[in-house]
Amino acid sequence: MARDTSKRDDYVRPIRRLLIGLLVIVLFGVFLLWRIDSPRVERLRANLVDQIVPNFEWAMAPVTATANIVADFRSYRKIYEQNQELRRELRQMQAWKEAALQLEQKNAKLLDLNKVRLDPKLTFVTGVVLADSGSPFRQSVLLNIGARDGIQDGWATTDGLGLVGRISGVGDRTARVILLTDSNSRLPVTIQPSGQRAILAGDNSPAPPVEFLEDPDLVRPGDRVVSSGDGGVFPAGLLIGQVAQGPDRRLRVRLSADYERLEFLRVLRSRSIEVIDEPGHLIGPLPARPTAEVAPTQEATDG
Repeated sequence: MARDTSKRDDYVRPIRRLLIGLLVIVLFGVFLLWRIDSPRVERLRANLVDQIVPNFEWAMAPVTATANIVADFRSYRKIYEQNQELRRELRQMQAWKEAALQLEQKNAKLLDLNKVRLDPKLTFVTGVVLADSGSPFRQSVLLNIGARDGIQDGWATTDGLGLVGRISGVGDRTARVILLTDSNSRLPVTIQPSGQRAILAGDNSPAPPVEFLEDPDLVRPGDRVVSSGDGGVFPAGLLIGQVAQGPDRRLRVRLSADYERLEFLRVLRSRSIEVIDEPGHLIGPLPARPTAEVAPTQEATDG
């Protein structure tokens, strides 16, 4: 086996060298042919091109395909760059869209505040919600208006759609609003059209339940719930929401105010309530009745 391999190498190497030499000579001749600047050589080159190139279309097919692939790759690259640019512009447009939606919502809420019809006797102050301290145990927000704006404890607050809560804690420049959903909130309400009186009791859920209802059979889901004005804390007739039946089969109130986007709140100025400091002031003294003058008697005249 070793001898056969050596003999084969003895024949292959000279043939390889001969072929390489011929290839170099041909390439050098083609180089000289294409470099010579002469009319005769130019005609020869043209004749060679006319005779050889059309017959080598099959050989040019891979080159053409490779050129097309390169062109397509460049085109895909350009499309990819355009796609990335469109993605960046789309992200910017989404950010602008979000900003436009927020401005639209603020504008709509301000318009709602301007369109709300209240008792002509009531005046109001509009404040901006600074912070939301909502938690599983407390539902409240902070306004940027306070004692310097005349805000007092107990005043009702609305968002342009419905009642939100009441003022509970006033500073010089800020005021705390306890929401109707807070567990410490209790509000007398009237359910229309039946006229049933009840208490709206907050339980830290989005839909507080209705308690102490006089006749539940007269109340239906969808009935309108407004403040009753009992106790003189809130004005009567302020919209609160609609009756709905909760998963626990209890009657609850679906609040009209948008508690997820509280940005502007209107504080309603209520008339001041007389504070009773002593039990004796609960029932005031009866006004003195005018006494008729007694006509002098005959005996007194005679005397």
